[in-house]
This record gives sequence, structure tokens and C-alpha cells, in this order.
Amino acid sequence: MSGQRTAETTSGPVAGRAGRDGAWAFLGIPYAAAPVGPRRFEPPVPPRPWTEVRDARAYGPTAPQARAGGPVARLLPQVSIPGDDYLNLNVWTPDPEGSRPVMVFIHGGSFTGGSGAIPVYDGSRFARDGVVLVTINYRLGADGFLWLGEGTPNLGLLDQIAALAWVRDNIRAFGGDPANVTVFGESAGAMSVCTLLAMPAAAGLFRRAIAQSGAARCVIGPGTAMRIGARLAGILGVAATRAAIAAVPVPRLLAAQSQLAQEVAAEPDPQRWGEVARNIMPFEPVVDGRVLPGAPAEALRRGAAADAGILVGTNAEEANLFFVPAGAVSGTDRAALSRFVRARRYPPSVVDAYRAARPAASDGELMSAIMTDGFYRIPALEIARARPGTYVYEFAWRSPAFGGALGACHALELPFVFDNLDDPGYAALLGPGPPQRIADSVHRAWVSFAATGDPGWPPYDDRDRLIRRFGASGELVADDRTDERAAWDGAW
Repeated sequence: MSGQRTAETTSGPVAGRAGRDGAWAFLGIPYAAAPVGPRRFEPPVPPRPWTEVRDARAYGPTAPQARAGGPVARLLPQVSIPGDDYLNLNVWTPDPEGSRPVMVFIHGGSFTGGSGAIPVYDGSRFARDGVVLVTINYRLGADGFLWLGEGTPNLGLLDQIAALAWVRDNIRAFGGDPANVTVFGESAGAMSVCTLLAMPAAAGLFRRAIAQSGAARCVIGPGTAMRIGARLAGILGVAATRAAIAAVPVPRLLAAQSQLAQEVAAEPDPQRWGEVARNIMPFEPVVDGRVLPGAPAEALRRGAAADAGILVGTNAEEANLFFVPAGAVSGTDRAALSRFVRARRYPPSVVDAYRAARPAASDGELMSAIMTDGFYRIPALEIARARPGTYVYEFAWRSPAFGGALGACHALELPFVFDNLDDPGYAALLGPGPPQRIADSVHRAWVSFAATGDPGWPPYDDRDRLIRRFGASGELVADDRTDERAAWDGAW
């Protein structure tokens, strides 16, 4: 194997490099023009073509984002590469010749952070196992999800669609089959996946979908979006218009976004923030009636993307990532738990149900369990119940971090999915000697689902409620937490 290989895209030739495990990596390929200057706050358009071979051996720029801080930031890696051409993607392939299943990964980060260049997303092991793997960047924060009632909303989602269209038009040059594409994502990426299922503009761009720790409920209405936009403009001291906000230097805009997020977290009042009080994410997809015609959960219930295969699941203790490192589990009392439940508009009966089911749990542990289910697990099961044939998993291996208190927290499954347990950026979460056999099982299930539509266990139904639990034994189990699940009936 030589150290370089070229592929021809619709914009021009690119040169990739030999990677791990026999894979070829083509990195930093533009799928859309740089969203700066007159293209700021505008829908994506194709990049300017080139004729000379473009060097695609290193990651390209990443979307502007504030540097994360706090204890969670020390557990999860972050990559920031400056530059305007950040609407780019990365491809790993076993061979540019052939026609293999394709998987396109959408990163998480609360719609304000993350990138496709984070090392744990290296797709070499997917390529090793016969899959062409693609990771993408998209516009974040205000650039991707600001809506002030003017122009085009949901630019970050339109970026994702543009990347999927690039895959349709170009992936054959990398050995992929454009008729067999699986889109998958984690956290905000999973929320994006579920939203794409409901978007007419995404129809036909993928065959299957995997949503990891994020479902179809994290969207906001136009009124809430404009309220968020007005507050952002107020922090900046400018008019609430796209032109005024576009004139603000990027570092100052990122600082204002961070301040806005802190205000929401400090006072999650539904009267002030609308739906954002429940999700604690100021920038989310907007149900504008055009780009996103309706709420994704309702669209899926009515049969949107009816031909798409779906795999959805969560980690057993998602919210521990946000509560344990910050000390919230040990510092929460009954009054704080009640405020938490009210702010998120959860049914008050949920607290009683969880307290009865978990009599030894502290108020902080109950808060984490309620958020895990209310924000992640119940919306995932909602999809499975609405869409017969959906497969459901639970990732239950527990991190040894924080004396084991972190448990099966949010984002812990990622190095298992990508079979990258050796990634040093996850060492603090994984600890010494994470179980390769679980990574083998999880990774194999994702590859199998992308190739055949079957991850290796029966689909979920209301009678048997079978899910695959990836943990100590990796068994097929019945989702039998009847009392806790019933407490959420009517919550949405």
C-alpha cells in the first residue's frame, strides 16, 4: 500500500492517505462553500470547484465554538481547528473501488459544540469491517440555529442535508453504495437524525437511521426561537436582525452565546424561555413550518420516512455525566428535585413513582434517573412504539470514573461504537482495560444494521418490549420498568 491515493469528486480531485487497519482516509473535503461574508446566515451552496489535486490528508477547519469548561470538559475531548472552510467532511474507506455500505455520523455537542474531527470518531475500524464511514461538520449555535423570523431557518440542518447530498453524489468514488446509506448520531447528532427523518428535503438521502442518546423531542417553536434570538441580541447590544448579529465579531458572539446558556441554566423558567427551559439548549431545530414543517415526534407517528429502518437507544445513566462531576447528585435535596421537575414540565407523579421504585436512592440520584428517562429513554421508546420494526438498545457498561459513580453515563458508548477504546481522549472515562468484548458486540451490531438492516436482535414491540442491553453479559432483556415508564404517560 502506497502512502497516498486520489479520488475524483464533483468539485475536483482529492488525495487521501493510508490510515490504520488498512483504511484510506480522505479528510477535510469541502461539501459546501465557506459560510462567511455574504454566505453568512444563508443556505449552503456547493463549494467552488478546483482542478489541481486537493490535499485531503489532514482534518479541515471546525465550526466556531466556545471552549468548553468545567469538569465535564475534562472528560470529553474537544478539537478546534481555525478556518473559514469548516463545512467539510471526512471519509474512511477500505478501498475506493467497490460498492459498500455507507455510514454518515453527525456529532453531538448541544448544537453549540463538537466536530467530525474528534479522534474517537476515526472511522478506520468501520472501514476495516467493510463500511465507508463519513463524519461531518455543520454550523453551530447562532450561525446554525438562530431564527429571528427572517431569512432561512435551521441552517445547521440544511448543512447536514447538503453533506448527505454530497454523499449521494460522490461516495461511489470512495467505494461506497449511495443506495445503502445509514445516518447515525449521538446526543444533538441523534436529535438531528430524528429531525432529518421528518424533513422533506432529506427524503431519499439515507436508508437507515441510528439515534444514540437523543430522540425526536428537542425542537422549539418560532416564538421561543425569536425570544432566544432577541435575548442574544440584547446581550450583544445590537438590533435583533441577522445583519446586526452577523456584524458582531465571532469571539464576541460566542461569548454572548455562552452567557445566554448560563442564564437559561441558572433560571430554567418556562415563562421566560419556553421549551428551552425543558431542554436547556438555547439553540435547537426550529419548527418553522417550511424547512421543518412539523414536530419530528408527531411526523414519525404519522408515518414520515416510513421506509427507513431505525435503531434507537440510550445509556443506562445518561444524566450522571452532568450531575456527578459537578457534585449535583450529592448536593440535591427534595426542594431542588421539585424545582427541577417543574422547570422541565415533567408530571409531578414521576417523582413519586421513581421514589417508590428506588427506595434507597438519594434525591440527587432520583434527579439523575428522572432526567435520564425524561430527556433520553422515554422519547427513544416513544419512537419505537410509534414505528413498528424499530430496534432498541441500552448501553449499560459502567465507567469506573469518580469511584464508579459516573456509571453508564452520556457519551460513554462512543468509543465502543467506533471500536476506538485505545483513544487517549477517553482514557479518563474508560479507565484501565475497558472491555474489548463489549466494543466488539456494539460495533458489530452497528455494522450489521448498516449492511443488512438487522443489528442481531428482534425489534421492539409493546407486547415483549425486547431490547439489547450491552453490559456485563450483553443479554436480550425485556424493558420491564413498568411503573416508571407508566409515570410518563401523557408527559408530552
